[in-house]
Amino acid sequence: MQTRPSRPRFIGAPIATALLLSGLLGMAGAASAKDAEPAAKPQPPRSAAEILAQSPASDWQALDPENTLQMDLPQGPVVIALAARFAPRHAANIRALVRGGYFDGLAVLRVQDGFVTQWGDPNAGAPERARALPAAASAKLPAEFSAALAGLPFTALKETDGWAPVNGYVDAFPVGADPKTGRAWLAHCYGMVGAGRGNEADSSNGSSLYAVIGHAPRALDLNITTVGRVLKGIENLSSLPRGGANMGFYDKPDQGLGIQRVRMLAEMPEAERPALELLRPDSTTFAALQDARRNRTGWSVYNPGRIELCTGLPPTRAAGSTRRSP
Repeated sequence: MQTRPSRPRFIGAPIATALLLSGLLGMAGAASAKDAEPAAKPQPPRSAAEILAQSPASDWQALDPENTLQMDLPQGPVVIALAARFAPRHAANIRALVRGGYFDGLAVLRVQDGFVTQWGDPNAGAPERARALPAAASAKLPAEFSAALAGLPFTALKETDGWAPVNGYVDAFPVGADPKTGRAWLAHCYGMVGAGRGNEADSSNGSSLYAVIGHAPRALDLNITTVGRVLKGIENLSSLPRGGANMGFYDKPDQGLGIQRVRMLAEMPEAERPALELLRPDSTTFAALQDARRNRTGWSVYNPGRIELCTGLPPTRAAGSTRRSP
């Protein structure tokens, strides 16, 4: 009698099911253990003060003594950086005026609330009494309302506004630009310095200067030669008594605040120079600072998520320190 061949032996369904469940349970246990591990807490964003305090020294630059002047007032010094890239003729003329002692003993003539503080010769309108310009200075200069955009070390700001197709920074200065025309110009932000002029576009020579002490009058952009920026001491100009009804000009000559002297840093002894550094706008620190200014945390309830050209200026600090200067 033939016997039937034996069938291959398979693991029974109950055993297979048990093994499968065991594997799944093991995986679940591992996942549960992993889930039980405390998740790393996200680091809070750094504040603007922390970003500046942690910045490397290489992200800061010293002032250019050939293009920085100090005006001494009874209240204290005012340090101004000249924008030689944008107004080279005016910057050169201001250097000649300063080195010739032109501003020494002149006065602040005008303080218009929310607008400008202006200084120069109170007798400029009377040729017979006006102070003579130094021999090296020119009485007539071309208007320098804008400069070629090509070749400028321009750091663009991602925000735009109605005053310029593109905004950004060059050196210490806020800049508007139009890539279509290839032109760039300095923006009238708080603390910016311009050369006073008359009705003619080319009637400025740097002998009369003003600083913006109010909300940015951007309508002046491309209408006046802007020559620099106050880096320190703007409070010594913005806190002065306001002038009269005639656009803030003082009504009486004795109301004007006397200018003690004005010097280029290059002519000052090293020990007397203002020890300031400027944050480079092309640095990683400046990029991080702009993001912190753009994305407010902590005290802020509403985060605007943007900044303006004039509220994002490169800051200054005391040389070699981590403390931002006023």
